[in-house]
Amino acid sequence: MASIFNALHIGYSGLNAAQIGIDTTGHNIANAETEGYSRQRVVTSTSTPISITPGSRGSGVQITEIVRIFDSFVYNRYSAAAQNKEYSDTLKKNLEELSTYFPDIDNVGIKEDLKNYFDLWQSLASNPSNTAVKVALAQQTQTLTQHISQTQAQIGALQRSTDDQILVNVEEVNRIGGQIADLNKAIDVAESDGVSNANDLRDQREMLAMSLGKLIGAKVFSGRLETNMPVDTNIATKSGSYTIQVGGFNIVDGSYFHPIGVDATSNSGQFNDIYYERQDGVRFPFADQIKGGKVGALIELRGSLIGNDGKFSDGFLQQSSNTFDVFSKGLIEATNNLYAQTATKTMQSNALSFSDNQALLSTDENFKAGTFNLIAYDINGNEVARRSVTINESTVMDNASATNFLSDGVTKNSIAEQLKAQKDDTGDNNALNDIDDMITATFAKPSNVFTLSMNATYAASGFTFAIEDQGTNFAGVTGLNRFFDGNSAKNIELSAPLQKDPSLIRGYKAPVSGDNQMALDMVQLQFTRFDFKERNNQITSDTMYGFFDQMVTRIGSKTNAVIASNDTITSQFNAIKQEYDSISKVSIDEEMANLIRYQTSYGAAAKVITTIDQMMTTLLGLKQ
Repeated sequence: MASIFNALHIGYSGLNAAQIGIDTTGHNIANAETEGYSRQRVVTSTSTPISITPGSRGSGVQITEIVRIFDSFVYNRYSAAAQNKEYSDTLKKNLEELSTYFPDIDNVGIKEDLKNYFDLWQSLASNPSNTAVKVALAQQTQTLTQHISQTQAQIGALQRSTDDQILVNVEEVNRIGGQIADLNKAIDVAESDGVSNANDLRDQREMLAMSLGKLIGAKVFSGRLETNMPVDTNIATKSGSYTIQVGGFNIVDGSYFHPIGVDATSNSGQFNDIYYERQDGVRFPFADQIKGGKVGALIELRGSLIGNDGKFSDGFLQQSSNTFDVFSKGLIEATNNLYAQTATKTMQSNALSFSDNQALLSTDENFKAGTFNLIAYDINGNEVARRSVTINESTVMDNASATNFLSDGVTKNSIAEQLKAQKDDTGDNNALNDIDDMITATFAKPSNVFTLSMNATYAASGFTFAIEDQGTNFAGVTGLNRFFDGNSAKNIELSAPLQKDPSLIRGYKAPVSGDNQMALDMVQLQFTRFDFKERNNQITSDTMYGFFDQMVTRIGSKTNAVIASNDTITSQFNAIKQEYDSISKVSIDEEMANLIRYQTSYGAAAKVITTIDQMMTTLLGLKQ
């Protein structure tokens, strides 16, 4: 049987419901600017009624649950858009930086330096004996090479910067992953009664999961999807298991966390290699599997697969660096190959990267099958002897101390043997005035330096010699009688003797006063197409300017494409974020309205209790 105390309980339940509603509204208002917070709502229902005659009598209100207004479908789109935006923003920032290294507009940049360099060769062709022109050419050459080296160093520094950022961000991923695992455990404990909702903990987890996705493109896999249409049509949340994968590997599995490893000691380049380590200690490198977020963009720029040489086989920055090396090496070899035409008494190669008995065409160097001529001049600049040297699939530098056969059984021939062979180069039946008599060829080991020098007797008489190439690129690759030192963008520079004394620069082929043929050939070099050999042995045939333009255009096109894509991705992100905020973000106006509603409800419930109090006073007064 219902009593007056039941009526008092009904008033109390109303007060309690209003109080909890005010608490929740205040909690929403306090967290209106908290990133990742989802607004919460109090869900009420009628208490179980009392069954009496003539019918059920109400027993007040009860709090069913406090839910957060959260739509997993919209959140997943929001999270994916945030990942894409972070990925695109990172690419854009670094590519814009890379583009500034090639300011080839308004007469500024390497291309302009290259033009000025060839212009001074033209000046030398016009004044082959003018020392001032030689000094100017030497200075412009050093300006060009320094600009090339500095630009390559900037690309390398940018690549190192991306590598450092990868390390920092992976450490952040591990920190966040550990926090999510702890939150999973706390959520399980908080919701273990099957009634409570760990709303704030879930918000924290979603916020951290989004940060993880923005960092490394992580994917979240959770349990079943649940809706709550009677409360709000926007509610769609997932409950149950919670797993986060990166690159196909679980880093968070419920309350367990598996950190991502970073190792910079396993490669000669000292780059940070990313791996996943199983419990049995087996490591799985998986940098190439990370495709999203900031780390994914940094890996796309830096590279993911490290070769034995400490360089990456992929990555846009690595490819740009490689292409710049190919351009620089092409400039070095083409110039040195022509400069070898100018007569001298001694030529010495760079330290070669291959052995004396390795077939030249099997090396990674840009040798070509064909011939080159060794030409001897007397003191008056007259040609006195000439010998043609052949390079084919069986040609080595010097096989004097090795087997006479290559690994496939082909009989070897060597550059040194061809130069030492006793031939009548002059056609005068004199066995003492041929190339083998005038010039000595030696290959020093272990330095792998090849030297050609005029014999003392002929040198004392003013004889000189030169190399005239017929397409082998022999002098260009080996660096005999070179104008440039180095073999890459990093170490290209004017040869040391010419830096020390620019007057030694020669514009002639034959040592004859007024001869400018070599300088004219050098001017023509800028318009000549020749082969650039890339790291994958792909050959690109182009002019010096053409190849450089290709490289710069590739960087510019990539940057412009990323900028255009970033504008689209940013617009999509803003639209999805606005949709997400309209569902989950706190509206101060709405909360103020709710506050007034709960305040009114609280006052009305209090009035019910006051009325019951008066009734009880009247009832107790009947005894008097």
